[in-house]
Amino acid sequence: MCGIAGFVDFTQSSSQNDLEIITDCIAHRGPNAAGYFFDGTIGLGHRRLSILDLSAAANQPMYAANERYVIIFNGEVYNFQEIAPELGVPLKTTSDTEVILESFVKWGPDFVHRLNGMFAFAIYDKQEQQFFLYRDRMGIKPVYYYYDGQRFAFSSELKVLVKLPFLSGKLTLNKEAISQFLYLGYIPRPNSIYTEIKKMDSGSYMVLDKQGLQTVSYWQLTDQVQTEILRDEPEAKRQLRELVLSSVKYRMISDVPFGTFLSGGIDSSLVTAAAQHVSDKPVKTFSIAFDNPKYNEAKFAAAVAKHLGTNHHEFTVTEKEALAWVDQLTGIYDEPFADSSAIPTLLVSELARKHVTMTLSGDGGDELFLGYGMYGWANRLSKPWVKTFRKPIAAVLPFLGERYERAAQVFRYQDIARRKSHIFSQEQYLFSESEIDNLLSPGYQQPPLIRENWNIPTRALTPMEEQAFFDMQYYLQDDLLVKVDRATMRHSLETRVPLLDYRIVQFALNLSPELKVKNGVAKYLLKEVLYDFVPKEIFDRPKWGFSVPLGAWLQGDLKYLLDDYLNEQIINTYGIVRYPEVKRLKESFLGGKGYLYNRVWLLIVLHKWLRENI
Repeated sequence: MCGIAGFVDFTQSSSQNDLEIITDCIAHRGPNAAGYFFDGTIGLGHRRLSILDLSAAANQPMYAANERYVIIFNGEVYNFQEIAPELGVPLKTTSDTEVILESFVKWGPDFVHRLNGMFAFAIYDKQEQQFFLYRDRMGIKPVYYYYDGQRFAFSSELKVLVKLPFLSGKLTLNKEAISQFLYLGYIPRPNSIYTEIKKMDSGSYMVLDKQGLQTVSYWQLTDQVQTEILRDEPEAKRQLRELVLSSVKYRMISDVPFGTFLSGGIDSSLVTAAAQHVSDKPVKTFSIAFDNPKYNEAKFAAAVAKHLGTNHHEFTVTEKEALAWVDQLTGIYDEPFADSSAIPTLLVSELARKHVTMTLSGDGGDELFLGYGMYGWANRLSKPWVKTFRKPIAAVLPFLGERYERAAQVFRYQDIARRKSHIFSQEQYLFSESEIDNLLSPGYQQPPLIRENWNIPTRALTPMEEQAFFDMQYYLQDDLLVKVDRATMRHSLETRVPLLDYRIVQFALNLSPELKVKNGVAKYLLKEVLYDFVPKEIFDRPKWGFSVPLGAWLQGDLKYLLDDYLNEQIINTYGIVRYPEVKRLKESFLGGKGYLYNRVWLLIVLHKWLRENI
């Protein structure tokens, strides 16, 4: 796990000093070594976090044996030891970087199909003056880029591109992205907060030369959906168990100490159980505890750790320690990002880094195996009678109490074609499309358009599967994986995600939904595999989220954020939203409608980012 940055400048107006400046912006991603390649047109910068082959021989940029190609790489390829014997060249290191580069040399650009891993890497062909940029199948590793026809720039984090001299004074606010942020709490690719900077699509690679830029899609979720689904429960369980064990074993390959994040939930417990099953010594596990019992899963994590016999580390977090990270969030995430679970992720990463350099996490289980409550909403709203009577239902529900007032919003989607994003938005208590229209100033009014419907010719998905497919495309990739990447790399900690092995993704996409939710039990098959390792009784409790008491904080110790960032002067200075609407929202929230906390938080995050960056 590292940080990459660079540019292709056909005007040759960029310097090696520019390259070093932007690469140093991501020193936290790679504290062990820095390296640069510059030839007047191409600049490649690398910051290394040493995980495999800790010697200087594995530093980057790395050159191919024929010296024609050079690579910088962020991530890990887990099956590199299997690929290496096929290359037919003597290898100088035991790193996966060298295997990636020599594979490209041997098989050409489509060699990427051979890789199992999380990756973002750039390869430059010095002879043909061709530049290649790759991103992994599920978008685990980030890539931002800029292209104007003469200059191309890329990086692991947005802050790098902002520092480029040739972008100074040229970046403008992306109005569509602002609308999307208010709607989803994050900015979905290809957008970033800046109109000129994009997020590279997952499962694709770019080819750049003097003739222009070409993007090639080599793997997409839509292409993995097959005509037939797996319905045989014993066979499905056997396959899933084998896949999980294989994926976890791959991701335990490391030359540094490693452990697992263990929240006590289904996904992290399964990953931890699999790791302990294939390990010959106790696996290090990490969890955090909160004073507030409503947000404290530590006792469940401890029970799982005790049963498995792991070397467990628990860190009790005070409210003061958690709040200390609030002011740093905009600097860590570089653009408006409202997922408050970034705070506990930063805290558990800080704890883990004191003991290990690499961790495993359980991200992806909910999206792949239908674990979220919003999937139930997708099923309800698809019923014919609900479609017919949803508006009267929405009108009546608020009279039944606050809980039902919140539920009423879910029925108020404007267009069936955008129902999936609406369900997500309202499940998270964010702004609806109609609220955004009222909130935004005239110059910023744009609907939060997001692609929600894909051509899947092989078979029709159920409403629950469609909602999960939307989450796999956006929420997982542009929120959850971003959250984990920035939080862990802030502490120079690598985190691997076994449940997002592309083989498990393919399996889950073609598993019968009746084995994902059975007799009202969500993530049924995943749980059945887990119960082979950990007693079911430990998990007999409602689903918990990895969250913080943000609503209570905003009415208590963080109330100053409302005063600092949602006052009339700040709102009118930037002119993006209407102050009367903001004032009304604040009064409602402080007046007792606590469920509005996420809407308030969105506006705080947006204006805090604006004040720090514009």
